[in-house]
Amino acid sequence: MALTGFRPRRLLVVLAVLCGVLAAGIAPAAAHAALTGSDPAPGSVVAHAPEQVALTFSEGVAMGDDSLRVLDPQGRRVDRGKLRDLCSGSVVKYGAGLPPGLADGTYTVAWQAVSADSHPVSGAFTFSIGAPSRTAAAVPQQQVGGGLVGALYEIARYLAYAGFVLLAGGAAFVLACRPDGARVRSVQRLVVHGWALLTGATLAMLLLRTPYTGSGKLADVFDLGGLQQVVLSKPGAALLARLLLLAAAALFVAVLFGAYARAHRPEDDGPDGDDTTGAGKRRRDLTLGLAVGGVALAAGLATTWAIAEHASTGLQPAVAMPVDVLHLLAVAAWLGGLAALLVSLYGGPPIERTAVRRFSRIAFGSVLVLVATGTYQSWRQVGSWRALTDTSYGQLLLVKVGLVVVMVAVAGLSRRWTNRLAATTDTATTDTTAAVAVPAAVPAAGADAEAEADSARPGAPTAPAAPDRAAQLARQQAALATARKKRARDADPVRRSLRQSVLTEAAIAVVLLVVTTALTTTEPARTEEAVKVATAGQSPDANQPRVLTVPFDTGGPGGRGSARIDLDPGRSGGGNELRLRISDPSGKTRDVPEVKVSFTLDAKKLGPLPVALHHSGTGHWAASGVQLPVPGQWQLSLLVRTSDIDQVTETRNVTIN
Repeated sequence: MALTGFRPRRLLVVLAVLCGVLAAGIAPAAAHAALTGSDPAPGSVVAHAPEQVALTFSEGVAMGDDSLRVLDPQGRRVDRGKLRDLCSGSVVKYGAGLPPGLADGTYTVAWQAVSADSHPVSGAFTFSIGAPSRTAAAVPQQQVGGGLVGALYEIARYLAYAGFVLLAGGAAFVLACRPDGARVRSVQRLVVHGWALLTGATLAMLLLRTPYTGSGKLADVFDLGGLQQVVLSKPGAALLARLLLLAAAALFVAVLFGAYARAHRPEDDGPDGDDTTGAGKRRRDLTLGLAVGGVALAAGLATTWAIAEHASTGLQPAVAMPVDVLHLLAVAAWLGGLAALLVSLYGGPPIERTAVRRFSRIAFGSVLVLVATGTYQSWRQVGSWRALTDTSYGQLLLVKVGLVVVMVAVAGLSRRWTNRLAATTDTATTDTTAAVAVPAAVPAAGADAEAEADSARPGAPTAPAAPDRAAQLARQQAALATARKKRARDADPVRRSLRQSVLTEAAIAVVLLVVTTALTTTEPARTEEAVKVATAGQSPDANQPRVLTVPFDTGGPGGRGSARIDLDPGRSGGGNELRLRISDPSGKTRDVPEVKVSFTLDAKKLGPLPVALHHSGTGHWAASGVQLPVPGQWQLSLLVRTSDIDQVTETRNVTIN
C-alpha cells in the first residue's frame, strides 16, 4: 500500500489523545490501601457510646487530624479532632477519640487517606448507639481522586510516562544506534518534545496533587499551603526530584544535539571514514560521557516512579524498587527507540542498515529484561493464578501481556525486513549515486554557456562572481540529490515494508502505555485478595449483626409502624443477642401491648423456637442467649399487637452461619 503524503506522527498523536481519554476514564483510582476493619463495625448497633472509632487498613496510609470525622445524626462533628496512631507490628490502625455521653442514634464515620503508593482513598459508614435513627450527616458523594481533577491527574500521569519513554529512549537510540541521528531534525524534535512533555506533566501533577488527594476542587491548584504540604510528602518529594533531574536532562539534551552532533559531521572523518583522528577521540569521549550521564539521569527519573508507587510498598520493596527501575528503563529503550526509528524512517536522510540492526538487538535485549522483571512484578502484585481473572489488576495485566506478545510478533516481521536490507542497500546506494552524479553536470554546463553568452553581449550586466554562482549551483545540486535520494528511498519496497511494520509497533506501543498507566492506578490483585480474606469474617454473612426492618399494619387505629430487629452476631449456637425497636410511621419509638419473636428452620424441622423478650425501655425489647442450634435459612416470625383485637404476624428469612 502506498504511503505517499502519509504522516505517521498524526496517527500517533490521535492514538495518544484517545488513550489519554481512556486513561481519564480510569479515575478515580481504585483503592490501594483498603479498609479491612473498623470498631464499631459498619452498620452495627452498640448499647453504649464507644470511647473511640478505630479503622484498620491493608497497608500503610498517610492521615491527618481531619482525615477521620465522626458526625452525629444532626451532621455535627463530635470526634475530638485528634488522630491517634494505633499501628502495632504489621497492623495499620488509626483512631479518633469520642466524648462521653453521646446520645442514641445513627452516627456517620467519614475517612480519607493517601496510600503508601501515593493514591488517595476514602470512604464512609454508619453505626448506631442504642438504636438506629435518621441522620442529616452530609457525606461527599464523589470519591476522592475522582471527577475532573482525577481525570486531569490521570492524563498527566499518562503523558509523564510517554514523555519519559520519548526522552530516554530517543536519546539512547542516538547514542547506541545512530550517532548521525543527533543531526536529524525529526529525531531532535522527538527527544526535545519528550523532555517538554515530561516536564509539563510533572508540573501539572505537582499542582494537581492537593485537590487530587483532598477537596477535589480544581481551584485548589493555587493553594500554596497545600502545595507546601505536598512537597513534604513522599509523592510530592518524588515529583520535585523529577523536576530537578529534568533540569540536568535539559543540559544533557543541549550537549547531545550541540557538541555531540557537531562532532559527528562527515567532514570531521579521517581518510576513508577513518575515526582515528583527533575528532574521533573527541567523539569517543563525548559518547562515553553522555552514555554514563544519560544512564544515570534515566535511572534517576525512573526511580522517582519506583519510590512513590506500587514498588515502594507491599512485598519485598527493597527488591521491587530496583526491579521496577530496570523495567521502566527497558520500556523506554524499546518503545522510545521504536519512536526514534519510526521518525527516522519517515523523515530526514535515509537511515543506515547498521543503525536498524543495532536497534533490533537492543529491542531484543529489552524484551528479555521486560520478561524477567515483569514476571517478578506479576508474582509480587498478583500472587495466584485465580487472581489473574478474578481481579481488575489481573485482567489488565493479561491485556498488557497480550499487547506485548503482539508487539513482539510484529517486531519479528521488522527484523525480517531489516535482514533483507542487506541485499538492497548497496544497490540502492549505487543507483542513487549514479542518478545524482550524471544529471548534476548538465545544469553546470548550461549555466556556464549562458554566462559566457551574456558576457559577450554589449551592455550586458556584469555576471555574478564565480564563488556566489558556485555556491548557488551547489545548493541546487544538493536539493536535487536529496529529492532523488528520497524518491529512491520511498520506492524501495523493503524499506516501505519496514516502515509499515515499525508504524504498527508504535501504534500498539501507544495503547500499551495507557494499559501500563491503568495498572499503576489499579489496586494490586494480591492486596485485593488479602482484603477479601481479611474482611470475610466481618461480612454480613459472618460476624456482623443481622439487621431487619419489618413494616407492619395491624389494621386498627394507630396500627401502622415498623420493627427494627438486630441479631448479634447472627450465628449458630448460643450467645446471640436480639434487640427489637418498635417505631411509628414518623420514626418515633412507641410501646405496643404485645410483641413476640420466634425462629423456624423448615429444612431441619426445627421450631418454632420462641425468644424470651423483656421490655427494656419505651419501644425497646431485648433478649440474650438466643439459641439457634444449626446454620441455615431460618424464618423469623414477628407478632405485633396494637390493641385487644388488632394484631399481625410478619415473617422474614434470615441466613445463619
